[in-house]
Amino acid sequence: MQNIDSGVRAEILSEALPYIQKFYGKVVVVKYGGNAMTSPNLFGAVMDDIILLRLVGIPVVLVHGGGPEIDETLKRQGIKSKFKDGLRVTDKATMDVVQSVLCGKVNKDLVAAIERKGASSVGLCGIDANLFRARQLDPELGYVGEITSVDPGIVQRAVEAGRIPVVATVAYGEDAPCAYNVNADTAAAELAIALGAEKLILLTNTRGLLREFGNDDTLISRVSLSEIEGYQNEGILSGGMIPKVDCCRTAVEGGVRAAHILDGRVPHSILVELFTDAGFGTIITTN
Repeated sequence: MQNIDSGVRAEILSEALPYIQKFYGKVVVVKYGGNAMTSPNLFGAVMDDIILLRLVGIPVVLVHGGGPEIDETLKRQGIKSKFKDGLRVTDKATMDVVQSVLCGKVNKDLVAAIERKGASSVGLCGIDANLFRARQLDPELGYVGEITSVDPGIVQRAVEAGRIPVVATVAYGEDAPCAYNVNADTAAAELAIALGAEKLILLTNTRGLLREFGNDDTLISRVSLSEIEGYQNEGILSGGMIPKVDCCRTAVEGGVRAAHILDGRVPHSILVELFTDAGFGTIITTN
């Protein structure tokens, strides 16, 4: 920002003002993971974006994954990572690592980073106050759960107290006395619905939905629910983007005003998407 003159800075702030007014007091749920968590520069930019949103009166709830950290810890302990259909096969030993890493180190590191920048935060996981209840998704996956209910009370109280809730996606088992590993994108969508959020933002490793794979110039900036099936039939929506879009569809069908798929590899993509006329990623809405 040091090379931007004062006039340009004023224009940027002026363009942001109506968006700040529009979203003031409305909850935004951000799902955070992937490269944005492992790169120090991107990590700092995401923390700055979240704190800025909170400071201008837009409550933010941060839902996080932690795949790279889990993989590294499993490797150190000599436990081989296995996946089925993109989901981690989670036996008891793996689940112990998942719970320890997500609810412990990753969650508390995020809380500490927010606190160091002068904002108030609180770390939570899905087991706390029955935030997420789940049942086993597939016996072959082990301790992987699908969410059956969400009680957002503990998150709402944190938001009302002016804090930034940081949520690890481990759920309380309702069908067995255990904890379950749940997909962070799905958890973020379900929590956004339960909170009556204005927006769900998924930070990913791609620019958004592209007409031509790998070509950022073919970004589809806006998608309505009625267009999703057509994009899938055309092969435009495929691979790892399908579950991302499905989470967004679930959120929007559940009452969230809009869901965004953003490139978490680009610094401040959240601010560019929310506070500028151009936007940055793909927004999914009812129409």
